[in-house]
Amino acid sequence: MKDELRAQAHALGFCGFGVCRPDAVPEAAARLHAFLEAGHHGTMGWMAERTTWRGSAAKLWPEARSVIMLAEPYTPDGDPLQLLERKDRGSVSVYARNRDYHDVVKKKLKRLGRWLIDSAGGEIKVFVDTAPVMEKPLAAAAGLGWQGKHTNLVSREIGNWFFLGAIFTTLEMDTDAAGDDHCGSCRACLDICPTNAFPAPYRLDARRCISYLTIEHAGPVDPELRRLMGNRIYGCDDCLAVCPWNKFAAEASEAGYFARVELQRPRLADLVALDDAGFRALFSGSPIKRIGRGRFVRNVLYAIGNSGDPGLSEPAARLTNDPDPVVADAARWAVEQLA
Repeated sequence: MKDELRAQAHALGFCGFGVCRPDAVPEAAARLHAFLEAGHHGTMGWMAERTTWRGSAAKLWPEARSVIMLAEPYTPDGDPLQLLERKDRGSVSVYARNRDYHDVVKKKLKRLGRWLIDSAGGEIKVFVDTAPVMEKPLAAAAGLGWQGKHTNLVSREIGNWFFLGAIFTTLEMDTDAAGDDHCGSCRACLDICPTNAFPAPYRLDARRCISYLTIEHAGPVDPELRRLMGNRIYGCDDCLAVCPWNKFAAEASEAGYFARVELQRPRLADLVALDDAGFRALFSGSPIKRIGRGRFVRNVLYAIGNSGDPGLSEPAARLTNDPDPVVADAARWAVEQLA
């Protein structure tokens, strides 16, 4: 049955498959506690909630006997780092250039779960990055790879450009051997980080991470960090892009992840002019919609301030009195930088 389930998963587009027990990562709770105690979660207060569940998948659903971990590739067709040289353009993280992966992956997990129930019975619950589940440690325990020095999952077979999904089931299934660490002496992901967000290998201080700053952080960004953000307006792919194991990256097959033309190299001058209605229309069905117009335009204004392009000063100046005080602050900063 497990082999048939794996074949069904691959037919749906998943490139990685593995099984572990819900209690396969007993050290997860202590690691989470240390992360929170250090304040490395920043303003993500939700990470400090439901820590009992987050630290132990076995406590999240006590009836579960197996956790099926799956990986779906979203590998870009080019080098996303090249866009960082186009200062008049905005760099959007590869995963957010089209449809929201939460919706795409969850639908496939439910289809696979229905097949499992029809074939073997039992009950299931599916999770895609929206519940107190530590997917990366579980995926490592299920043999999909290991958590690299950038804290993301890495695989010798499929690189590190992939989403994770989980199916918890009451069925007893044979487990897979946990993944071994193959980072070795490589420091590529640590050394490329523009904000030095890694205080040590395998440790991330989210407060300095550009993905956190552009997506999760709601207020003004520290001026020191604004200058280091470059033209990254939603997320950051630097540490993923330089991983040498990407030479084995699985090819993306889901059309919903192929970059929309308007998000491949978007012009900052166009994005900064978005009002709320325009923002919602442009990012309908996109994960970017979640952060709202204010936070997004704030990011665009930081990119304008870093562009060195005086031609962008006028569109930035129009927002110096924006009703959103964070946007107005970012606009004034951008104008000052360009002056």
